[in-house]
Amino acid sequence: MAVEEINRGSTLLPGLRLGYDLFDTCSEPVVAMKPSLIFMAKAGGHDVAAYCDYTRYQPRVLAIIGPHSSELAFVTGKFFGFFLMPQVSYGASVDLLSNRETFPSFFRTVPSDRVQVAAVVELLQELQWSWVAALGSDDTYGRQGLRLFSSLASTRGICIAHEGLVPPHTPHLQSGAVQGLLSHVSRAGVQVVVLFSSAHAARTLFSYSIHCGLSPKVWVASEAWLTSDLVMTLPGMAQVGTVLGFLQRGTPMPAFASYVQTRLALAADPAFCALLDAEQPGLEEHILGPRCPQCDHITLENLSASLLHPQTFAAYAAVYGVAQALHNTLLCTASGCPVREPVQPWQLLENMYNLSFRAHGQALRFDTSGNVDMDYDLKLWVWQDQMPELRTVGTFNGRLQLLPSQMWWHTPRNKKPVSQCSRRCKKGQVRRVKGFHSCCYDCVDCKAGSYLRNPEDLFCTQCDQDKWSPARSLHCFPRRPRFLAWGEPAVLLLLVLLGLTLGLVLAALGLFVQHRDSPLVQASGGLWACFGLACLGFVCLSVLLFPGRPGRASCLAQQPLLHLPLTGCLSTLLLQAAEIFMESELPPSWAGQLRGHLQGPWAWLVMLFAMLVEVALCAWYLVAFPPEVVTDWQVLPTEALVHCRVRSWVSFGLVHATNVMLASLCFLGTFLVQTRPGCYNGARGLTFAMLAYFVTWVSFVPLFANVHVAYQPAVQMGANLLCALGILVTFHLPRCYLLLWRPDCNAPQFFLGGGAGGARERGGGGDEETPSKNE
Repeated sequence: MAVEEINRGSTLLPGLRLGYDLFDTCSEPVVAMKPSLIFMAKAGGHDVAAYCDYTRYQPRVLAIIGPHSSELAFVTGKFFGFFLMPQVSYGASVDLLSNRETFPSFFRTVPSDRVQVAAVVELLQELQWSWVAALGSDDTYGRQGLRLFSSLASTRGICIAHEGLVPPHTPHLQSGAVQGLLSHVSRAGVQVVVLFSSAHAARTLFSYSIHCGLSPKVWVASEAWLTSDLVMTLPGMAQVGTVLGFLQRGTPMPAFASYVQTRLALAADPAFCALLDAEQPGLEEHILGPRCPQCDHITLENLSASLLHPQTFAAYAAVYGVAQALHNTLLCTASGCPVREPVQPWQLLENMYNLSFRAHGQALRFDTSGNVDMDYDLKLWVWQDQMPELRTVGTFNGRLQLLPSQMWWHTPRNKKPVSQCSRRCKKGQVRRVKGFHSCCYDCVDCKAGSYLRNPEDLFCTQCDQDKWSPARSLHCFPRRPRFLAWGEPAVLLLLVLLGLTLGLVLAALGLFVQHRDSPLVQASGGLWACFGLACLGFVCLSVLLFPGRPGRASCLAQQPLLHLPLTGCLSTLLLQAAEIFMESELPPSWAGQLRGHLQGPWAWLVMLFAMLVEVALCAWYLVAFPPEVVTDWQVLPTEALVHCRVRSWVSFGLVHATNVMLASLCFLGTFLVQTRPGCYNGARGLTFAMLAYFVTWVSFVPLFANVHVAYQPAVQMGANLLCALGILVTFHLPRCYLLLWRPDCNAPQFFLGGGAGGARERGGGGDEETPSKNE
């Protein structure tokens, strides 16, 4: 039909006529090679001459159209490629035929199988079918199709549960092989099977599938068997499940049916047949054997199903492609083609590379690999009586577009089949592959501190150190800085305790200053006692360095501003303890001499020495192991802890050494002291003050070591305040009570160590009882 249209037209080859030889390959490579040799025979003869140079060789034909089968195209393509004879197939779609080194003269008017495989893989992805079986016919078409599908599917996250080949038609071996193949498919548990096969192999597979009772599945068909009558008319095909596949979108050719009907009518005319035999006497019988007698009885009904096949247009377009190349080679114009020497096949081949042409109004172009770019329709078998109707349910033109409303599945309530080895993981979960297939996995939650960056990731991504994430998170969040804030409940409670303690200290200090000349204050140390209370106030104020965001200055000042005032306070108490010890435990002559060294400037020198020792320890601590402000990203799950880090716990402990020594001396000097009857028991107050000190700091050590680092500043605040409050309550507040509510006790004879005169008076007081003796 195409040749006759071109010969009648005046556009492509005006003034020239195309001729052709038409042969049946019988789908056999040996049969296909016979006409191939005829085509390459030297013009006017039947033999292929052997030459070293074929540039001037003029064969019988200029170009070859066909064959349809990829299996045959592999054989003929290499043969014609040796002679650089242009060959245009209208059905051979195997991707290896695009190799220009192996098949330099091969072209086709159908897309490569690579396009169809890409469409199938995208279909599986779109419908979320990741667990499939892949089968193919045991020929070049099936093997190459499976190879392409396997390589592309593996890169798209599609797992092939089982891959196998349908054996060729060998009855004594075929039954067991096909049944074994179907058994593997059944055991794999797949609901989708991709069948890249010839029509004969597909019919064989489905015959055994129906016989064995394989459960219905989704069959993704290759173009070779999707429209084949061999498969469609197989009894029981309606029970195999859902069949869908991609079909090349060819241009409709309604005039072809009437053309075929006309040619069949001519073939039934003996006169027409006699004319053909006269033009080519005995060629067919001489070369290819006797004519098939059944071919004379073909009717239009025998061919009706094939007349509308999309590859009808592909064969039609192949002829127009060769004609356009010949037009370009001969430099034809609308008025005619210039007279020139006969065209050689290799000259025609040069003009076919990247050739653009039109066929039946559609623009086509051979690319560098000899392929054309054509769209596909996704066809679904919808059964109507005994034959399925091909319903279009999608298109593919580089991108898949589905029509879900047109889909019809074999499942109950028309529910889309599910074919997955494992369920899809939820958000924030990664796949832990089990076995050999990446599609078979367990879903594992991303732990706190990690997140799922991409849905296809196999491992959770750790958050940066300045970020955090909850479990099963898809992204990280910035960490908020955390420190002991002023508004926290613990801090507010400690501030209340600070206010109470500091208020009592100031009240006691004010009372002592007001009564500084009284015997009670003088017996408590006079100015020492006021100095000790002032130092105790500074101990309380030192806790204000702990709340708030830590800084370098506050970290350096925390320990010195606590321990220096505490040393001052404890040194005054040591002087008190020494005086009580001397008055109670030493002979009066010794006590009088030593008391003079513990009063006046000597007492201040003792306090100064103690504080200088503490200053030296604090200076060494700050120079050798200065605390530093650090941000700990790991200790808290969602926040960044900003705190002062102690670089050396040994140096931190040595800072306490002076105060521990002073407290120990105070305790040892007053613990076993016997107070004279009728005198105030000052030793008891000092003993309990030192016990309060030791209990506070001994409890502080395990509590500080075991509490969460975020709350360690609060523990230090509490220890400082409790230490100050303990000394205040056990030593100073009893004296304040006597000043305010027992003024009668504010007398020299009631206090041991009230002065030399007081001592003498107490010594001469013998058995005389004071009014407050019992108290």
